[in-house]
Amino acid sequence: MSGEVLPPGQRLAKGWPVSHYGPVPRFREERWNLQVFGATDAGRTYSWTFGEVRELPTATLTTDLHCASGTTTVGHEFFGVPAAVLLALAPPAPQVTHVMAWAEYGYSANLRLADFAAERTLLATHHDGEPLTVEHGFPLRLVVPHLFGYKGPKWLRGIEYMTQDRRGFWEERGYHNIADPWAGQRHSYQEDEAT
Repeated sequence: MSGEVLPPGQRLAKGWPVSHYGPVPRFREERWNLQVFGATDAGRTYSWTFGEVRELPTATLTTDLHCASGTTTVGHEFFGVPAAVLLALAPPAPQVTHVMAWAEYGYSANLRLADFAAERTLLATHHDGEPLTVEHGFPLRLVVPHLFGYKGPKWLRGIEYMTQDRRGFWEERGYHNIADPWAGQRHSYQEDEAT
């Protein structure tokens, strides 16, 4: 997106406002890892250190970010590991339908497997050519450009493969389970059986 057309109900915001729930975590590289667990095809947990994550194949994408509060910021360039790389290295079992993205302090966001596997879904390490700032999710942030921002947790620590859906942090608190900004899916009362 270029920002020329915004999803319904969105307004353009300047810069890149910081928005999160709870404190900003302190990064300790010696204790940090990224895990993929749950219903993996091999029935095991996969784990990468920060150094190992930096060695994985990477991609760059330019996208707009949409917040469910109604603001959109445009022209973000993210660099990091495509979600497809993680799915190839740690394949889900055939019956997996959803993932839970886990972040520091137990924060979570549920996604349909198809949304996580989308071509532009990225585990970002950099923004506009620089490492992410800690306020914006350093060392790793999930970016799911086609969904509202609460589906892309900052300070990402794990991906859980699930064989049935389970609501994440904001979804349990009344936010829409799918979160498509182009469909205006902000709140759970907007859900119907088709979603």
